[in-house]
Parts: sequence; C-alpha cells; structure tokens
Amino acid sequence: MNPTWVIAKRELSAYFDSMVAYILLIAFLGLTGFFTWLVGADIFLRKQVDLAVFFEVAQLTLLLFIPAITMRQFAEEKRTGTIELLLTKNVTDRQVVLGKFLSCLLMICIALAFTLPYYISVSQLGNIDHGATIAGYLGLVLMSAAYISIGLFASSVTNNQIVAFLLALFLGLLFHFLFDMIASGFTGWLGELFSSLSMAAHFDSISRGVLDTKDLIYFGSIIVLGLLLAEYNIGKR
Repeated sequence: MNPTWVIAKRELSAYFDSMVAYILLIAFLGLTGFFTWLVGADIFLRKQVDLAVFFEVAQLTLLLFIPAITMRQFAEEKRTGTIELLLTKNVTDRQVVLGKFLSCLLMICIALAFTLPYYISVSQLGNIDHGATIAGYLGLVLMSAAYISIGLFASSVTNNQIVAFLLALFLGLLFHFLFDMIASGFTGWLGELFSSLSMAAHFDSISRGVLDTKDLIYFGSIIVLGLLLAEYNIGKR
C-alpha cells in the first residue's frame, strides 16, 4: 500500500480515537445549522432557495476549526520526538506531508458530507440552482485544502501546538479578510493585486457557479506552496 495513504489512514483514525473528530463534527454541524436555519439572515427569513447563508457561515467556521486539527500534525510529533521515528521508516518527507494533508482534508470532507441534508431540504422548498450549490461545496473543499496546507506549514515551524494554531489562524485571517481590507484602501493595479490575494473573493467567484481558471490556480498555488514549505521545514530535521 502507498505510504502516503497509510499515513493518511493512521492520522484519520487518530482523530476518531481521540474524540477530536466527534467534537469537530458536532461543533461544525451545530454552528452551521444554527445560523443557517434559525438565527439572523437564515433561509426562511431571506426567502430564497439557496445555501448562501450556509456557505458564509461555513467559511468562518472552517477558518477557525482547521487550525485546530492541523496544529498537532507536526508540532506534537516534534515535541514528543516521534517525528524522527516516523522519518526513519521507508517514507519520504513528501509522503509524510501529503499523508497528513490527506487525513485533514478527508476529515473536512466528512464534515461537509454531513451537511448534505441541508442541500436536500432546501431543494424541496423550491427550484434551487444545483450548479451553484455544487460549486459552493467545491469552493469550500478548495478553501479548506488551502487552509490545511497553511496549517501544516505553521505546525512544521514549531513544536508548540498553541503557537501553531495561532500562526495558522493569523495567516488564515490575513488571506480571508486583511487582503480584502487592504485592497479597499487602494485603487488601480495595487488594489487589484491585493484583491486577487483575497481568499474570500475567489471563493465567492466559485460559489456563484463560475469555475474560473484563475480561481483554481489561486487555490492550487496556496496548497502547493504551503505543502512545499512544510516539506522543507521537515527536511531540515
């Protein structure tokens, strides 16, 4: 069996063995369900047959939750010394990083799969735009993959889980909010440059049902860069 998949299965099993997975799933479903169906601009108040509210809430929830599941991936192993044991096996640094990346991504995909009843329920209320909804879910997966790569990079630079969490959260906030805020203070090409770095802007583009190449390249670039930096930091050991 491919070492990458073996590592991914081991890490995914560790989430469920330590109750992290159950806490994540309950908290994610609780928050998204509460704000999607009950509070604020919920579906019934908006009277529109779509999942726009869910996608907005899910973005913020994942921004907070993903650093919590990535912070231990390398930081804890470096603190306990098990990273050296792992790297003495017949695996490469890249396989270790990809395995941990896949385990986190599968965890998020499982969480999103549990929200499919939202989609089914709303589709019974009227004519929902299936293309835009599927694109919205794809956008959440791509955005989550980008946050995971950032989180793995943050976890690879320290052996303290709290530091890894805070660093990943700060970088996530930078990409999701700060670049957009900075862009609003500039005009011309400089404003467009900062706007193009905003993760929220690229997600919004995809969630409208438009799969633009520049959005896919943006998410792909962040994912690859984050994983390469994590691999570099692990390789230095």
